Amino acid sequence: MKLLSVFPHFLSLWTLALLFCGAAAAALEYPTARTVDQTDEYFGTAVADPYRWLEDDRSAETAAWVQAENRLTGAYLQQIPFREELRGEMTRRFDYVKYSVPFKKGERFFYFKNDGLQNQAVLYTSDSLENEGKVLLDPNTLSEDGTAALGTCSVSKDGKYLAYTISRAGSDWQEAHVLNIETGEPLADRLEWIKFSSLAWQGDGFYYSRYPAPEEGKDFTAKNEFHQVWYHRAGTPQSEDRLVWLDREHPERTCGASTDEDETVLFLSEGESTYGNRLLALDLTRPDAEFTEIYPAFDAESFPLGVLNGKYYILTDYRAPLRRVAAVDPKNPSPENWTDVIPESDNLISDAVIAGGRLAVVYLKDAAEEGVIYSSGGEETGRIETPTLGMLSLSGEKDSSVLYYGFTSFAHPSEKYALDLETQKTERIFQTQLTLNPGDYTTERVWYTSKDGTRAPLFLTYKKGVQPTGANPALLYGYGGFNINMTPMFKPEWTVFLDRGGVLAVAVLRGGGEYGASWHEAGTRERKQNVFDDFIAAAEYLISEKWTSPDHLAILGRSNGGLLVGAAMTQRPDLFKAAVPGVGVLDMLRYHKFTIGWAWAADYGTSEESPSMFAALYAYSPLHNIKPGVRYPAALILTGDHDDRVVPAHSFKFAATLQAALEKSENAAPALIRIDTNAGHGGGKPTSMQIDENTDIFSFILWETK
Repeated sequence: MKLLSVFPHFLSLWTLALLFCGAAAAALEYPTARTVDQTDEYFGTAVADPYRWLEDDRSAETAAWVQAENRLTGAYLQQIPFREELRGEMTRRFDYVKYSVPFKKGERFFYFKNDGLQNQAVLYTSDSLENEGKVLLDPNTLSEDGTAALGTCSVSKDGKYLAYTISRAGSDWQEAHVLNIETGEPLADRLEWIKFSSLAWQGDGFYYSRYPAPEEGKDFTAKNEFHQVWYHRAGTPQSEDRLVWLDREHPERTCGASTDEDETVLFLSEGESTYGNRLLALDLTRPDAEFTEIYPAFDAESFPLGVLNGKYYILTDYRAPLRRVAAVDPKNPSPENWTDVIPESDNLISDAVIAGGRLAVVYLKDAAEEGVIYSSGGEETGRIETPTLGMLSLSGEKDSSVLYYGFTSFAHPSEKYALDLETQKTERIFQTQLTLNPGDYTTERVWYTSKDGTRAPLFLTYKKGVQPTGANPALLYGYGGFNINMTPMFKPEWTVFLDRGGVLAVAVLRGGGEYGASWHEAGTRERKQNVFDDFIAAAEYLISEKWTSPDHLAILGRSNGGLLVGAAMTQRPDLFKAAVPGVGVLDMLRYHKFTIGWAWAADYGTSEESPSMFAALYAYSPLHNIKPGVRYPAALILTGDHDDRVVPAHSFKFAATLQAALEKSENAAPALIRIDTNAGHGGGKPTSMQIDENTDIFSFILWETK
């Protein structure tokens, strides 16, 4: 968004600065946000929407409001005395060499590397992991400010071509290009309007997913419909691409393509929401072949792992809520003919890859991951050893006896290993150089009990020596949605908080996938309140066990986690001192009207489908549950002006409503909004912007919880 000059009635920077003399802020004067007479009716209930005009995020009036809000927020954060000191700590903690898990195509290895403070990781290639690789593609050269980021990268089977997508300014829209790997020269190929797409090679071309071009000026808000799969041959214009799949009868379905390692089968996955998929396969060795259906409905998830011994291997939760690996006979692919290779067990299978003719499987046991190696017939042949509770990422080839994997945990930056599947010997190939000793921190998994008696894990991490005194600054983080697992992960910004005596608590919540399909379903639609009850119970546990108190407890979440924070702070404002809802879904009555929002209905339901669904959404929608006279936690609302997944209108309207409710309140905590420019939902955000944002987040949290 181009920021225009502010209107005369907005505050000047000098006026703002005067508000912050002294150690604490005086009562804030928020920028003027006019109200409009806009009312919608849902099943006989009238709902006002006075800030509807803020949904137009490209208008001059919205741009002026954005600039004024950023000036206010900037001035408030600037008065925090340790902010620049913390920025230095944050910069040093981000400044370490980071590697991805390598993968191999043809005779070459490929991996990403960031030297430390590079805005974007660089793609390298090498004929051996023992040698220093050469730069294949450096996205830092694509824009001056680092906001152009690589999306999907895919190498052809023969290692000749690299296909890759570029996202600009954080948008979900991507464009695809092709590079000759041998010469390093780009081809003229440029494919547009790609979104939510893989790049699946077959021969000298690849399959990809795109939408029709949106109406001019509505790139970031228009509803996304008629997703389709195309085939592109390297070196040709997009106009010559071949349409492979388009469902004209179901405009809201999404579709994605993948090919097996030998490029003999095209798998096509079709979805109606963020959970469940119809799965089909096409024999690429027969020119006259047609798609055959492997799974026909959208009530289960099935992911193709590849082809082994003439069978399709899939990871599925069909009749197995914790998932199983099944073999599918291409001649009799219907579900009743599937055979179990690795049956469902007591723990969720969170990932699986084919490597060396074997299966490497990751199990999620009480939200921490463990790795097991099986033969193609399902007999256990080995294990992946991990140093502590953590998370695994795998990469393997069907004909290679080496499995590459990464391991990470809260105080354990990701390190990369090679496991010889024949000898079971493990070698560390990329070691993190961050000046942080994991032994200086403690991570423990404890259990809390929710409102209805449900027990769930809570990960606590703190620096050794920190004791539960009731006065520790604590940060509670969560997500709780879309079948996504909350597992131990490393974030450099969290270690800065830990080094200042903070206690990090990461909650496992219903709505996620940690315990399979039933756990996910227990936090969806009319049951979504369970997620917020879980989060509130985790906060109450921290307080009862004296890890913190309401005067020192902050909450943070992004996207669906931003909804979580918004709901928690409006339902139980007494529990929290600070709240940071990031790029959150905060208007639950209108979320489905923008971009890809309609696809979230399987988790949320929509306000228009039934009286009961409307009532459930209205009861917890953060925007609609702000009440004048309530003392809410100090709020720092985060969004990006190019967020075309959760459009910034959610955060804009929530901030304006919260500020209006606080204007006449005495001793109200601040309600601020920080709006990044040339930034989106978070993917591909350059390192410099991550440091700036996290400096502000943790300055705010530490200042408010002191």
